[in-house]
Amino acid sequence: MTTIQRKKSNPIAHLSAEDIEQIGIELDAIRDEVMGSRGEKDAAYIRRVIAWQRGLELGSRGVLLFSIFPPAWLVGTAGLSIAKILENMEVGHNILHGQWDWMRDPKIHSTKWEWDHASPAEQWKHSHNELHHTYTNVVGRDNDLGYGIMRVDEDQRWTKAHLGQPFYNFLNMCFFEYGIAAYDLELGKNLATRKRRQNPKFRADLKKVRNKIAKQMLKDYVIHPALSGPSFLHTIAANATANLIRNIWSHSVIMCGHFPTGVETFERTSIEGETRGEWYLRQMLGSANISGGKAIHLMTGNLSHQIEHHLFPDMPSNRYKEIAPKIQDLFQRYGLSYVSGPLPKQVASAWYKVFRLALPNRGEAAVRRPVERKAPAPSTRWRRAQAPAVLADAKEPALP
Repeated sequence: MTTIQRKKSNPIAHLSAEDIEQIGIELDAIRDEVMGSRGEKDAAYIRRVIAWQRGLELGSRGVLLFSIFPPAWLVGTAGLSIAKILENMEVGHNILHGQWDWMRDPKIHSTKWEWDHASPAEQWKHSHNELHHTYTNVVGRDNDLGYGIMRVDEDQRWTKAHLGQPFYNFLNMCFFEYGIAAYDLELGKNLATRKRRQNPKFRADLKKVRNKIAKQMLKDYVIHPALSGPSFLHTIAANATANLIRNIWSHSVIMCGHFPTGVETFERTSIEGETRGEWYLRQMLGSANISGGKAIHLMTGNLSHQIEHHLFPDMPSNRYKEIAPKIQDLFQRYGLSYVSGPLPKQVASAWYKVFRLALPNRGEAAVRRPVERKAPAPSTRWRRAQAPAVLADAKEPALP
């Protein structure tokens, strides 16, 4: 794994500037067609998923009132785990992206929704929607790439501290919602100096995170277990297990989206002046899909279609499957690699990189010239005026 600009064989060398802009035009057309056809069928989908998810959670918590009995514990924990995954992946993540804002339903809107997660929605939207989706897979700009704790590219300087990154990643996986909350706060940077620690905005954001975590803890480890009476300790264990399963699942899905073999990374200076077509191309090359059926798509929040999601972050998630064949055709016609594979394969590929990059470079990579520190001139192949908007069009009419 190395940045696309330093590869001997550049996967986009065969594309002209005109080709890249044509890709952007074709993708805009696909987006416009879908966004213009949103309607009651799409609205019914998300309302149905929310109702099913809430029913499953309520039913599972009801079963866990009797979790002192092993069968009830197993059934309730399994149901609660699935409900939490659905709430985070298909419901919360996608609502907070603004995918359903066009419905004008104040109960299902990115400005009103608060999810079952340690990270406050407001902070997550900034770090994810505004930063990650703008700087996708740009080393040093996209904190989702390694979460700021891992070496993610062979051109990054290796230190002995990187030997521990498989362990860091394992801990991050088990406590993923708290890792995301710390990441949203840019905790490492903001705790580094007294001035940053005393910054009013950071202190206010930190207070919001503490309050959110307290509410989550109160719900899962005090109120619900207390209602279980003699099943108090068993219910605590069930809630902890469900949160662990949700964390492992969401971490695995997200790792599969940007870290498996075949996914490209980009130099920090390479996106200066990036055009619309070049932004689209970077999303295509910097994302990977998970193959599977309806269940895998639903349980991943349709991030199994990570490529399509990164091209169109505000498109309703139930439409990604519909456009996937068109996107694959576009890849094929322009000689690009559409990275996709089953979940076990993609997870194994991502973890392999975590272990490999924890070690010093070997072979040809070990003698690679150091990265030039002086910023080069902006690339003529990666120009654009501004990041594409992620918000829905405020002029669109509400559903009748």
